[in-house]
Amino acid sequence: MRLYIIGAGVIGRTHAEAAYKLSEPVQLRVADTNPNTLTLFCEQFPEAVGFTNVQEMLNSEAAQKDDIVIISTPPMAHFDPTKQALESGRHVLCEKPLAMNESQAREMIQIADKHNRLIGCCSVRFKGMPHMEAVKKVVRSGWLGDIYHVTFVNKWERSRSGIEYQPSSRWFLDSTKSGGGVLMDWGPYDFTTLNDILNPNKIVFNTAWRAKPMTEIDPHDIPFDVETHVGASMTYFRSNHPIHVHYERASCAHGEGYVKAEIEGTLGSLRWTPFDSKQPVFRRYDKQGQTIEEQIETGPRSQYTIFDNPLHHFYRKVKGLESHANVNDYALQNFQCLQSLYSVAETGQKQTIDLSSKGVTI
Repeated sequence: MRLYIIGAGVIGRTHAEAAYKLSEPVQLRVADTNPNTLTLFCEQFPEAVGFTNVQEMLNSEAAQKDDIVIISTPPMAHFDPTKQALESGRHVLCEKPLAMNESQAREMIQIADKHNRLIGCCSVRFKGMPHMEAVKKVVRSGWLGDIYHVTFVNKWERSRSGIEYQPSSRWFLDSTKSGGGVLMDWGPYDFTTLNDILNPNKIVFNTAWRAKPMTEIDPHDIPFDVETHVGASMTYFRSNHPIHVHYERASCAHGEGYVKAEIEGTLGSLRWTPFDSKQPVFRRYDKQGQTIEEQIETGPRSQYTIFDNPLHHFYRKVKGLESHANVNDYALQNFQCLQSLYSVAETGQKQTIDLSSKGVTI
């Protein structure tokens, strides 16, 4: 099969490395407008055919039914190459966030549907990992009884993209280039995880907020207008059963940093660390009036890493195999969660995502 990578930087090279773990040989093509970046890519992957123009790469040969294009550019450069790739008759796997806004995301899905192609998002890096599947198994088993409350908090004191992390990538701090801050950066993983585990048919965003705690090393010579701390109170519905969800994500906070993911039900609770597969999963329940805690068996670690998963999942979907990929409408719905949180934080009005009708209401 043929893999076309748009954006030859670090993420593009990561996807190229993941390609070698697929179950069939892959022919690499890569496009980047920066000649130096393109040269570095081709030095690492000498079998790749390099281009400095995306359209030239896509027009260089007729599309085949299983061609995959990976969009490995910053968010402001997702829409146009995605549109070009879909219109060329190829499937597209796009880095997260899917788009800069919901209008772009909807148009991307519409184009994919029009051309009968799949479009997926790399927000699925953590889907399918053994500890995540163990959590899903417990939730589906009924061991927890009626689930009524979920805490999902990832609060880091100093880990801002563009400052402490990848300080050379200042575009993270400019909303006209990134689409937003920590919510656009990490929220795609968070909501993909929550939606995968809880499997709701409706999500109500009751309240939401965002903030930008200041530090003495904040840059003042460039645009820095994105949030670094967000939160929301949501109600997830499984059929008509409500689950109250407390959500927080921070890359900068003056409060104590901590990670807590916990699902509480009438018969027990489940606690785990979503984005660290080395950490155990614990179930707590009552036995004769005493709280019992036991570790849940998660099985062996996967041969695929979080860097391999997006392409591995999408490849399986393209091949018609069982897959953890989020494509087309599902990719859109996860992206709508980010946009709904932003909207509620700005307007104070509740928003509902009806996953059965694929719509958002206020």
